[in-house]
Amino acid sequence: MTEASNVAARCRGVIARTLKVPIDRVADQAHFVRDLGMESVQVVELIAALEDEFDIEIDAGRASGNDTVAKAIAQVEETVRS
Repeated sequence: MTEASNVAARCRGVIARTLKVPIDRVADQAHFVRDLGMESVQVVELIAALEDEFDIEIDAGRASGNDTVAKAIAQVEETVRS
Protein backbone atom coordinates (compact mmCIF):
# COMPACT_ATOMS: atom_id res chain seq x y z
CA MET A 1 0.00 0.00 0.00
CA THR A 2 1.43 3.39 -0.97
CA GLU A 3 1.66 6.22 1.52
CA ALA A 4 -1.09 8.17 -0.28
CA SER A 5 -3.49 5.22 -0.31
CA ASN A 6 -2.69 4.56 3.36
CA VAL A 7 -3.51 8.20 4.21
CA ALA A 8 -6.73 7.95 2.22
CA ALA A 9 -7.75 4.72 3.95
CA ARG A 10 -7.02 6.18 7.38
CA CYS A 11 -9.00 9.34 6.51
CA ARG A 12 -11.99 7.25 5.41
CA GLY A 13 -11.85 5.34 8.70
CA VAL A 14 -11.78 8.55 10.74
CA ILE A 15 -14.65 10.00 8.70
CA ALA A 16 -16.76 6.84 9.13
CA ARG A 17 -16.14 6.73 12.90
CA THR A 18 -16.73 10.44 13.43
CA LEU A 19 -19.92 10.60 11.36
CA LYS A 20 -21.05 7.14 12.50
CA VAL A 21 -21.63 5.86 8.97
CA PRO A 22 -20.59 2.57 7.35
CA ILE A 23 -17.14 2.78 5.77
CA ASP A 24 -18.57 1.73 2.39
CA ARG A 25 -20.53 5.01 2.24
CA VAL A 26 -17.32 7.05 2.56
CA ALA A 27 -16.54 7.19 -1.16
CA ASP A 28 -14.37 9.89 -2.74
CA GLN A 29 -17.34 11.61 -4.36
CA ALA A 30 -19.48 11.47 -1.20
CA HIS A 31 -20.67 14.91 -0.10
CA PHE A 32 -20.38 15.36 3.66
CA VAL A 33 -23.83 16.92 4.18
CA ARG A 34 -25.92 15.43 1.36
CA ASP A 35 -24.53 11.90 1.33
CA LEU A 36 -23.12 11.38 4.82
CA GLY A 37 -25.54 13.50 6.87
CA MET A 38 -22.84 15.64 8.48
CA GLU A 39 -24.17 18.29 10.84
CA SER A 40 -22.41 21.61 11.43
CA VAL A 41 -21.17 20.63 14.91
CA GLN A 42 -19.47 17.57 13.43
CA VAL A 43 -17.16 19.70 11.28
CA VAL A 44 -15.06 20.62 14.32
CA GLU A 45 -15.13 17.02 15.55
CA LEU A 46 -13.95 15.71 12.20
CA ILE A 47 -11.13 18.24 11.91
CA ALA A 48 -9.97 17.40 15.44
CA ALA A 49 -10.16 13.66 14.76
CA LEU A 50 -8.10 13.99 11.56
CA GLU A 51 -5.55 16.18 13.35
CA ASP A 52 -5.24 13.57 16.10
CA GLU A 53 -4.96 10.66 13.65
CA PHE A 54 -2.13 12.26 11.67
CA ASP A 55 -0.58 14.54 14.33
CA ILE A 56 -1.08 17.58 12.09
CA GLU A 57 -2.78 20.96 12.20
CA ILE A 58 -5.48 21.52 9.60
CA ASP A 59 -6.21 25.04 8.39
CA ALA A 60 -9.87 25.40 9.43
CA GLY A 61 -10.43 28.15 6.87
CA ARG A 62 -9.35 25.89 4.02
CA ALA A 63 -11.12 22.89 5.54
CA SER A 64 -14.46 24.72 5.39
CA GLY A 65 -14.34 24.40 1.59
CA ASN A 66 -13.92 20.62 1.75
CA ASP A 67 -17.42 19.46 0.94
CA THR A 68 -16.46 16.01 -0.33
CA VAL A 69 -14.40 13.14 1.02
CA ALA A 70 -11.88 13.50 -1.83
CA LYS A 71 -11.24 17.18 -1.02
CA ALA A 72 -10.72 16.41 2.67
CA ILE A 73 -8.32 13.58 1.85
CA ALA A 74 -6.38 15.82 -0.54
CA GLN A 75 -5.94 18.46 2.16
CA VAL A 76 -4.75 15.90 4.70
CA GLU A 77 -2.31 14.39 2.17
CA GLU A 78 -0.94 17.85 1.37
CA THR A 79 -0.58 18.71 5.07
CA VAL A 80 1.12 15.40 5.88
CA ARG A 81 3.66 15.94 3.09
CA SER A 82 4.58 19.48 4.16
